[in-house]
Amino acid sequence: MAKYIGPKSKIARRFGEPIYGPDKVLSKRNFPPGQHGNTRRRKQSEYGVMLAEKQKAKYTYGVLERQFRNMFEKAAKSSGITGEVLLQLLESRLDNVVYRLGIAPTRAAARQLVGHRHIVVDGKVVNIPSYSVKPGQIVGVREKAKSLEVIEAALAGFNHSKYPWLEWDENSKSGKYLHIPERADIPENIKEQLIVELYSKN
Repeated sequence: MAKYIGPKSKIARRFGEPIYGPDKVLSKRNFPPGQHGNTRRRKQSEYGVMLAEKQKAKYTYGVLERQFRNMFEKAAKSSGITGEVLLQLLESRLDNVVYRLGIAPTRAAARQLVGHRHIVVDGKVVNIPSYSVKPGQIVGVREKAKSLEVIEAALAGFNHSKYPWLEWDENSKSGKYLHIPERADIPENIKEQLIVELYSKN
């Protein structure tokens, strides 16, 4: 599957937020990259603001354009609020659930664990990062992968109470997806309504 492999600090600086996790570069240079990044910039257009919000959501969750549009169209056909449903679909991706459970330090690392067949859903190996986890399903670490250093390091001291829609079992190194998260519980700084407005213009 195609994925973004470019410089992550540059992307984080563009949005002025650590969307890939803690970033030393961002704390030192909290302004957009490029020759004129630290100078006064012209005001962004309304369309530019909406486009930037979509790009931020895509980079945050590690989803490319076609996948993102497909998820938006699915959200638009649902009975709920389109923007909220879109974020809930993104949160339900297997790579994101692995990240939220603390099994991996970043979503990129979570995608790698899934792709390398280290993750199981209801006891069966699933190696598709975009797999949609359903309420009631249990996501865990494959038995022979439980001693992997990257997983042990990520789980060390991780606060599982941060995400009330997930229930962690330390003994089995697995977590239950209790329910679809409420928008208020999703911590990402994304203005989803701007994304809805952007797609409505296309």
